[in-house]
Amino acid sequence: MTRRVEGFFTGNCFFRMEKINKYYRMGEENMQVLRDVDLEISEGEYLSVLGPSGSGKSTLMNIIGCLDVATSGLYILKDNVIEDMTEGELAEIRSRDIGFVFQNSQLLPRLDALRNVELPLIYAGVSQKERKRRATEMLIRVGLEDRMSHYPNQLSGGQQQRVAIARALVTNPSILLADEPTGALDQKTGKQIMKLFGELHDEGRTIIMITHDMNIAANAKRVVHIIDGMLTEGGASSDA
Repeated sequence: MTRRVEGFFTGNCFFRMEKINKYYRMGEENMQVLRDVDLEISEGEYLSVLGPSGSGKSTLMNIIGCLDVATSGLYILKDNVIEDMTEGELAEIRSRDIGFVFQNSQLLPRLDALRNVELPLIYAGVSQKERKRRATEMLIRVGLEDRMSHYPNQLSGGQQQRVAIARALVTNPSILLADEPTGALDQKTGKQIMKLFGELHDEGRTIIMITHDMNIAANAKRVVHIIDGMLTEGGASSDA
């Protein structure tokens, strides 16, 4: 049974990592990728994790997103001890509490925008009528009310990423977790996507963005740096 720790958090904090370490087996040796990572996030916060390639940021993202678990340490999300969860329980957390936005939108090419956004709701067992209502609402929210019946190959890169953001939001997750969300976009389109993230934060969304780009990270209200698997606070961004 999953261990719960009611009363662990104070204020509006709902996410905490303590002494998170991650090792991978490489032949006869264990390679340490994360080193005693401590991280606390409050509800409604907009955080960037900034680090170069090979710094451990992708591993950290996978653990935050419950796609992987730490070798040691404590990760608590909304009073749930993540390390205690079964694969089925982790899948439930991913579908209920975490919305993913990846560098490439990862839309299904044979589905139009509306049906791509409906997908997480299908897996959650939501009725067809309610799926359509919620997916339509999210596509309107990201400015694609006139593109709902378009297929991915009929959309620009920025529009595809907006569909992906709508899909991530349609389950009303606790955290929007974005991995290099502008990495495949040109600069102008990337700025439009970052503007949308800013609007979502203003609405009270909790956003964690993983990036190697200092200019993209500066859009967040708080930046932490990861180098060689170690996390350090970078303070508030310049426009916070």
